[in-house]
Amino acid sequence: MAEKFSFFSKDIVCVMLATFFYQFSIQAVNPLMNGYARNLGINSAFAGIIVGIMSITSMLLRPFAGNLTDRVSKYRLALIGGSLCAVSDFGYIFAANVPWLLAFRIINGLGFVLCTVCLATWMAFLVPRQHLGAAMGYYGLLNALAMAISPALAISIYQLLGYKFIIILAALSAVAMVIVIQLIDNHAKYSAKLKDQHFKIIQRDALPVAVIFSLLSIPYFVTQADIVMYVQERHLTITVSLFFLCYSLVLIVIRILLKNYFDTISYGIWFSICIIATIGYITLLTIMQNNFEMILAAGLMAVGFGVMVSVSQSTSLLLAPIEEQGLANATYYLGSDIGMSLGPIIGGILPTILPLKFFYPVMLLIIPLTAILYFGNRRKLNAAVQFN
Repeated sequence: MAEKFSFFSKDIVCVMLATFFYQFSIQAVNPLMNGYARNLGINSAFAGIIVGIMSITSMLLRPFAGNLTDRVSKYRLALIGGSLCAVSDFGYIFAANVPWLLAFRIINGLGFVLCTVCLATWMAFLVPRQHLGAAMGYYGLLNALAMAISPALAISIYQLLGYKFIIILAALSAVAMVIVIQLIDNHAKYSAKLKDQHFKIIQRDALPVAVIFSLLSIPYFVTQADIVMYVQERHLTITVSLFFLCYSLVLIVIRILLKNYFDTISYGIWFSICIIATIGYITLLTIMQNNFEMILAAGLMAVGFGVMVSVSQSTSLLLAPIEEQGLANATYYLGSDIGMSLGPIIGGILPTILPLKFFYPVMLLIIPLTAILYFGNRRKLNAAVQFN
């Protein structure tokens, strides 16, 4: 009989805690950076650049981070990434002009990209392949917790204690991440198989998953950027601040309930469920008139997008060779970065060329595009669970 595997070993718990701490440090600062820059006297245009430069940095550096993760011990990269996040957060406190803030945002972007790719790959390294889906579910759960708690906490506390208090809190969280990884025994050293291998921008086997995920992430990031504007323009009496709180809570519950199924159910079934949920939440956001419909839309988004986060990441890792797990993770995150970049752009353009009533229905165009990609790669994608 195979030995029962536990997700609560010291190393795995420490990786999950490290994930929470670095994400807390990022998500606490991001919602406040625009206001912090303006508070320093920086104009709106430069403030927008300062906010966005971190995402641009992380997107450009994904392939490099993926290659490094497969060639350097996960401990060393996580140490560098967490240290850069801490340095940038402390740097924000003393930055007084555009060049310094830009410099520290770029440093933060570098730390962020190293932490995201490295810690997810480290988590995958510590678990057997047959438990990879559940592992990514746990990993995503800690991400979801950080993303639910830290922005709400930061926005509430800064109004009482100011921007710098939150930035110091974020810096201490990054320091906590660096401390926690010191407790991990397995440093997940690089694969000798990659010693003479050339640099790769993407992991080819993971690419179809990344593109599908990128398309499905567009409505999510459009909503993240523009739902407040959308509700205001439609003159709806809705408590829009509840939307992402409800999304996060539902997502946490879903990941707890479904964690043991990510390793046994094929990609196609998850894809079908997520497509139906995506059509549902887009339709509800189109017609919603009250808080109940908005909360229902948030719940369906947790299924349509939130579940796909874990499924896409675990499938990317299962399809890739064991020695290219870092590159597979980087390819998956590149898909997320593209969706994160395109979403706000599309959301900004749509109201200028179409009436507001078409704002969400237009996004249903992603459904046939993702279906075409899925059916073109369905055998490989559905076989991923059988590979482990």
